[in-house]
Order: sequence, then C-alpha cells, then structure tokens
Amino acid sequence: IVDTLIKENVPAAFFLLDNIIIKNTDLVNKMAENNCLICNHTLKHRDMTKVSDKNEFAKELASLEEVYKKSTGKNMAKYYRPPEGKFNEQSLKFASELGYKTIFWSFAYADWDNNKQPDRNFAKKILNDNLHNGAVILLHPTSGTNADILDELITEWKAEGYRFGSLRELAEKCG
Repeated sequence: IVDTLIKENVPAAFFLLDNIIIKNTDLVNKMAENNCLICNHTLKHRDMTKVSDKNEFAKELASLEEVYKKSTGKNMAKYYRPPEGKFNEQSLKFASELGYKTIFWSFAYADWDNNKQPDRNFAKKILNDNLHNGAVILLHPTSGTNADILDELITEWKAEGYRFGSLRELAEKCG
C-alpha cells in the first residue's frame, strides 16, 4: 500500500496503534518520509467515550506519541481518529483541548479482518459506488484486498478527474 501511494504520489494519513509502530518501525518511517502523516488512533484502541477523566484520556494519546517518538525520533501529527468512530461530546472536547483535530471518514467498509478479506470485485464496486468529491475513505493498511486493488483504483480515479488532497489540506479548509 505504501509503495503504491509513493508511486502514485498520493498523500495519506495512517492512524496507528502502538503495536504497528513497534513491530513495523522501518515501514512507519518510510510512510512518514514519503508524503504520509502518522496520526493517533490511541495506544490500545480503547473506546474513548468511556474515558471520563481528561488526564486518563490525555495519557492514552500521549503514550502513543511517546512510542512513536521513541521508535522514530519524529513527532506525531496532531490528528486523532477515535477507535471504531465512537465519540461523544466529552471525547471531542478532550481531544480539542489537547490540541488534536478529530478526524472521521465519509466511507469505510469491512476490510479490517485479515482472516476475512472482501473479494476484490466487491471491494472495487463498493468503493467506486461510494466515491464522491471530498470523500475521506478509510482503508485499513493491513488489508490484502486493499493492497491488491489500490493501484488500479487510484489510476481509475485519476482518469475520472479526481485528485488526492492531504489531511492537512482538508483540515485547513474545514477549520
């Protein structure tokens, strides 16, 4: 997936957990050095709507930042995606007070289970059927199906006139 993004000069944002950073530090460095943002998805994929203490909420995000800094020597981008997209007013407030922009998606599909990958034709169809101007598409980077179809999708989407903006660009436009 990263090689395809680099080849096609497509920016991406990866919302990672600690195990991905620790087990794949070289790959995470490659992402960061090639037009990709490394962002916070919490240390352990907790349901942050159940965290009512701001210090505990902050610790979950800061701990992942520390893992990233220790592993790569780099600072993590201040974007946060809540695990499973679960949020409430308090979790949004805590993230904002900690300097994070909370990021959601306009489309996601069941691609996260490495043992139950969607068929490539189904994946292409559902992604194409849900593509629209301004789309923020969530693709899990461990998906074999996504790796298999990404180059083809990017080529098709570019031919249809779509362009690929960065998360920073989106955040600036949306405030």
